[in-house]
Amino acid sequence: MSRHSIAAYSAADRIARYDADMDLMHPNRHTMVRVALDFLPFAADDVFTAVDLGCGSGFFTAHFLERFPRARAIAIDGATGMIELARTRLGELASRVDFRVADFRSLSAAIPGQGIAQAVFSSYALHHLTADEKGSVASQARQLLTPGSWFLNADLIVAPSPAIEQRIQALRVEGILRRADGRDPRFADAASVRRFLDELEAEDKDQPLTVEQDMRIIRDSGFTNAAILWLEHREAVVAARR
Repeated sequence: MSRHSIAAYSAADRIARYDADMDLMHPNRHTMVRVALDFLPFAADDVFTAVDLGCGSGFFTAHFLERFPRARAIAIDGATGMIELARTRLGELASRVDFRVADFRSLSAAIPGQGIAQAVFSSYALHHLTADEKGSVASQARQLLTPGSWFLNADLIVAPSPAIEQRIQALRVEGILRRADGRDPRFADAASVRRFLDELEAEDKDQPLTVEQDMRIIRDSGFTNAAILWLEHREAVVAARR
């Protein structure tokens, strides 16, 4: 992640079409958030706190607050525009959210203290980090958690084999074309989809790792019982225990 990446998510046109584009390019995100929330060992009426790293438009936070109506969240994002979009999306639910505009690479500065949360989650955010940055964020997230609590990451990955990655990318383009169904001029054909994705990933400084590399980083950060809860093609949900 860089200041350039944060600025990209502050652009007005990017903010306006963010959720529609996410559903077009990442339809599995609904399943991924459900898998993550199903895993959390809380009853609907439990009172606890979760932290959303890179909350974006508030998609994950909204589902979390709906699932656990007595819980609270701390939502962090580096882009002020995305925080405002999240606040709008959440409506009345926003009263249970502490929004913080901050670079989550400096998580301990954004949320001082230790053992203040019972869950830390993130979706489609950590792949913007280098491996070293991801390890640092995971270590800082661990410090925020009470013993026995959980870290959950729903994010992008790359295949360990170039041949597999090439086939997954072809399926990715085909899926976007099918869902766009000619309604979006940015996705008129396979070549335009591929060009859009390449330019987007360059702009966002995407740096996804293999799931094996991600798991190693999480374990090296001090988490235990790390496991893959769900995986399809280039997306995965990972859980790890403090």
